[in-house]
Amino acid sequence: MTRVLPAHVVVAACAIGFAASDAVRVPDPALLAVVAGLVSALLAPEGWGRPALLAALALAVAWWWGSTRLDQLDRSTLSSRIGTADRFAAVTTAEARHGTFELRQMARTRGERVELELPLGRAPPQGARLSVLAVVKAPRGPEHGFDERTWLRRQGVHVVLHVDDWHVVGRRGGVGGIADRLRRWLRRSSAPGLTGERRALVEGVLLGDDGGLSDGSKQAFRRSGLYHLLAVSGQNVVLLAGGVLALAVALGIGRAWGHLGALAAIGAYVLAVGPQPSVIRAAIAGAAVSVAWLAGRLRDGWHLLLVAACVLLAWNPYSLFDAGFQLSFGAVAAIFVLGGPFLRVLDGYPMPGWLRSALAISAACTLVTAPILWLEFGRVPLYGVLANALVEPAVPVLLGLSFAAAAVAPFAPGIAAALAWANGWVAVYIETCARAVSSLPAAQVSGRAAAAAAAAAIGGAAISWRRLRRTGRA
Repeated sequence: MTRVLPAHVVVAACAIGFAASDAVRVPDPALLAVVAGLVSALLAPEGWGRPALLAALALAVAWWWGSTRLDQLDRSTLSSRIGTADRFAAVTTAEARHGTFELRQMARTRGERVELELPLGRAPPQGARLSVLAVVKAPRGPEHGFDERTWLRRQGVHVVLHVDDWHVVGRRGGVGGIADRLRRWLRRSSAPGLTGERRALVEGVLLGDDGGLSDGSKQAFRRSGLYHLLAVSGQNVVLLAGGVLALAVALGIGRAWGHLGALAAIGAYVLAVGPQPSVIRAAIAGAAVSVAWLAGRLRDGWHLLLVAACVLLAWNPYSLFDAGFQLSFGAVAAIFVLGGPFLRVLDGYPMPGWLRSALAISAACTLVTAPILWLEFGRVPLYGVLANALVEPAVPVLLGLSFAAAAVAPFAPGIAAALAWANGWVAVYIETCARAVSSLPAAQVSGRAAAAAAAAAIGGAAISWRRLRRTGRA
């Protein structure tokens, strides 16, 4: 197991401080630092004086900073305009989400984030500068198990603009404009010639955008336990960085330049796909590994996971309540704690190494994420281990072909089209697996059955950990 080091304690204290601001907000960091320092001096183990004081200081500063950020996120000047109509200059910051009766799209106007409620039809592109005529509305409250008002508030959104008329007047510049261009380029170059569901699935796995998939496909991925593939994961970042490093070695330019290239590629990819929790976590881990290698000071996985949590919580402490944050960090922690032991348990069974690894990792993630899925959505897929084992060999192929097509498209469009054609068949296989597993009896359960499945997962994880600890295999 990973030995607990002072650096772990300090970073963990920082994460706890950010999380604590969600419960209690503190206006005075000095008083909090004094109290935390006194408590650490009394409770710290022998020989941990300085690390304990540093941890107390980190906790106090993080708690104060989290409180400050929450105050900023809760502040709104447009809330007083609810019920009025006006013309606004807005900038769209994400792609539109298609609903049953309208389109919804995140934007910024007058210094704060808002959600645009647009009529069905053509939607503004991401990064567009708009002139909109809209009515300021309050977000919807709890309805059918979903509280839109709370969900938006935790993202710093306090009003919805019901748009009656809009037109594009330009595009945003700066870093946001670069991100928009990178996303358009990656979307265009990664799947040339593909259309329909095949293209939509490639874009969904590569960019974390399920907007092009049919409702039937989305439901199949949810019921089979494969919906996480449509949220950009750490695997995307690992493959991208690994590909850049391999290219650097093949070209003979040295690993140092390869790591610098990997850092640039990771940064560009994060800009293109947006700040999703799993992407930020994986990007921080990948970037930290490259920086640590260049500096000659490697760090372990737990340290990087805690640093990633701190970065996300420092930007928005409400992220702690986000299902994506919980699932992403819960799954990685499950791999750290149970993945290796489960893999050793499967040693000796007559199966390929890739299947043994897929089963071990999928089982570990399923045990930890099932309770989260029940708490957040009230539903639990029962065949997630089977579905993930089936698609595990195909997902890296799909990502690799997508990145390769994007890389060669500018100077070899014919090769890029051939790679995309092959990738389309990989997408067909993944979707076929999702539909096949989702069609099994009781593929997804809800209500009391989901609660029972979540309880069984918690019990299974606890029993597995206890037995593995007792046998020395953890």
